[in-house]
Amino acid sequence: MSPELISILVLVVVFVIATTRSVNMGALAFAAAFGVGTLVADLDADGIFAGFPGDLFVVLVGVTYLFAIARANGTTDWLVHAAVRLVRGRVALIPWVMFALTGALTAIGAVSPAAVAIVAPIALSFATRYSISPLLMGTMVVHGAQAGGFSPISIYGSIVNGIVEREKLPGSEIGLFLASLVANLLIAAVLFAVLGGRKLWARGAVTPEDGGVPGRGKASAGTGSSTGSTGTGTDGTGTGGTGAGTGTGGTAPAAVAVRPDQETGGAEGTGIRLNPARIATLVALVALVVAVLGFDLDAGLTAVTLAVVLSTVWPDDSRRAVGEIAWSTVLLICGVLTYVGVLEEMGTITWAGEGVGGIGVPLLAAVLLCYIGAIVSAFASSVGIMGALIPLAVPFLAQGEIGAVGMVAALAVSATVVDVSPFSTNGALVLAAAPDVDRDRFFRQLMIYGGIVVAAVPVLAWLVLVVPGFG
Repeated sequence: MSPELISILVLVVVFVIATTRSVNMGALAFAAAFGVGTLVADLDADGIFAGFPGDLFVVLVGVTYLFAIARANGTTDWLVHAAVRLVRGRVALIPWVMFALTGALTAIGAVSPAAVAIVAPIALSFATRYSISPLLMGTMVVHGAQAGGFSPISIYGSIVNGIVEREKLPGSEIGLFLASLVANLLIAAVLFAVLGGRKLWARGAVTPEDGGVPGRGKASAGTGSSTGSTGTGTDGTGTGGTGAGTGTGGTAPAAVAVRPDQETGGAEGTGIRLNPARIATLVALVALVVAVLGFDLDAGLTAVTLAVVLSTVWPDDSRRAVGEIAWSTVLLICGVLTYVGVLEEMGTITWAGEGVGGIGVPLLAAVLLCYIGAIVSAFASSVGIMGALIPLAVPFLAQGEIGAVGMVAALAVSATVVDVSPFSTNGALVLAAAPDVDRDRFFRQLMIYGGIVVAAVPVLAWLVLVVPGFG
């Protein structure tokens, strides 16, 4: 048995054990990287650690640390209320706002993980507050990032178009952009319909203080406790803050604690005032965007630095933030990607790609390359796999039976829509950013959805873009 095949079988075993025994997959993957790297690939410790995603580790820690502080001091609550006012209470529009926002960021030059790192924590905090499926909100953010990811001035678009030009293949910058935009827009529309979008429309307009449930009563001035709030039963009754309110017409979602600095009562209902800590946090979030998009600074290091500054000035608000960093997610993602690094180091990915490229039937080779791009990209760099697979497609593209424009677009779509996988950078950021969720359950949801995308999208992209012979 070849070393490459052994490494693939070990990966399958890791998945099976993690699924059936509830062991952290990252810890298993570290052990597998050590075993395969040492016994099969003859790598030393430095060779194994070469695959450790240090940059992603810092991004996950830094971004979740910064937004944990923002949650602790109420900044994310303020942003959620502002978003509701922006869309005039139409909660159903918020997932599309997040889709468009991340798409715009990547279209003008943001790296996809940077855009997701900025938008996902806010989007998922909103989802928690208004009882929106975190899977819907998270996938809308990721697909939005990929929708704009291949514009002619984007990072992905510039890299792929450069590879096409270097390989002297026919290309279409606008065609590549539209293929990704339309594919992700269609996927987002299906997700919105399947994951509760119609129920969100049925809610109609809500106000920031009603928790997303029409008919829920507003708090009135009174003498109730200001330390918290509760929601009980199915009649929408709630108490807390400085008074109590009752209402009917829906199931009360999990209540949100009322802070002492929230305004309560009167026609304005419940609002959240800006205080110095929140203003500074908003400035820090804007600084993160400017630093990443305007000056190409590392998102993780920038977020850690801003979080440390906020923690130093307001230690009480930040005391719990370190504990809220998604450490189990960090272990999971870093372990799996370290093992993928061992696979790359020992040539397993190149071995698989070359085996497919040598098939004598161009259309069959094309669909298999799309699947390899999707499967590998679900665990590794999307751009990296495209950079490896496009040159592998050159021999049969040269035969003239496959259109180069359609093939490149199909590879691009196949290798990027799978970034919803919890093992990819974008999926990991979404998993880490979701507050107050069962992370194991959310991880399984993302993994199942990622598996569906890996299974369905490459063949659909092949049928629509490759079979007709575009380019």
